[in-house]
Amino acid sequence: METWSVSSFWLLKKLLNDPRVSKDSYQHWPAFINGEIAQDWPMYLWVSVRNMFIAYGENHMRLRKLVAKAFTPRRTAAMRPRIEEITRELLNALAATPVGEPLDLRASFAQPLPIKVICDLFGVPDTMRDELRYTVDSIFNSAATAEEVAATRTTVHRLFTELVATKRAEPGDDMTSDLIAARNEDGSVLSEEELLGTLLLSLSAGTETTVNLLDNAITALLTHPEQLELVRAGKATWDDVIDETLRWQAPVPYLPLRYAVEDIKLDDGITIRKGEAILAGYAAAGRDPEVHGKAADQFDITRPTRRDHMAFGYGAHYCLGVSLARLEAAVALPALFERYSGLKLAVPGKALQPVGSMLANGHRTVPALLLQTAKV
Repeated sequence: METWSVSSFWLLKKLLNDPRVSKDSYQHWPAFINGEIAQDWPMYLWVSVRNMFIAYGENHMRLRKLVAKAFTPRRTAAMRPRIEEITRELLNALAATPVGEPLDLRASFAQPLPIKVICDLFGVPDTMRDELRYTVDSIFNSAATAEEVAATRTTVHRLFTELVATKRAEPGDDMTSDLIAARNEDGSVLSEEELLGTLLLSLSAGTETTVNLLDNAITALLTHPEQLELVRAGKATWDDVIDETLRWQAPVPYLPLRYAVEDIKLDDGITIRKGEAILAGYAAAGRDPEVHGKAADQFDITRPTRRDHMAFGYGAHYCLGVSLARLEAAVALPALFERYSGLKLAVPGKALQPVGSMLANGHRTVPALLLQTAKV
């Protein structure tokens, strides 16, 4: 399968906001419509699920309005005390590590925090949470085998069907219950397939992206101590750290897929033909030298263009969970570096191994040393 990979910041921004570009594989991708895309393709779920992620036009607007009713600013803001509580619990758990013994900050901090937050937000029962975590990892595994792809699809359907059944029987003050009850002004509601697909989108995107944001921010600061000192000296803010991390290491480097609704002629004379697939290269766009200069590959939290990134998308499909992800990072990062001021990597930065997926930009592990007794 061939696609147009778009790495230019300005071109990607233009295409993401172009009504001639669709994410609806059922309407606008001939290869999918004609059955040429095998169901054991590792990214099949990303182009076949029924939710606002791949919806187009009026249908996308209908679904987004329904989902936005659950993602309210009030609900996000109300999560701050719980995020602070989870952060304290995780930091307290780190303190049990013997001084001088390495620990994995991804597995013990960056990963459990977003999972606990999103599961609380959606009212996911404790009995489902571990399986959900492993399932999300599988969804973002672009190198999964045919057997793994099939197993993930089966697990996804079972898990979210069980979650919906649980919330229908006992609704609560959570987003799953809100999505079940959501209704537009015209009386329309999410179909069962759309409801399951929306939960899949929210719970997977709401964890993996924030896991990688925390992972990359922590490793960036530990490998660039002079940047951390800028924050500690009050010469930069944690928001600066978050934005520069999102620009420098986009949590989702590539996001499949979009399709040309009609022929699209670009300024350089290239034409993307109707029905051809387009792959958004968020990681490359974040380091475009035309926007960020010759030092685009460097991590610099004082960079004037640090906010010029599309880590959360752009246009009609801009992520609804941005505020929550940023809030989690804004709480967790200063708490970690204040509590453990002597924190350092246990291996050279170059020794950190990427997760190995084109859909997720993080590290397999983040070995670190606390080096001192934690501040209480």
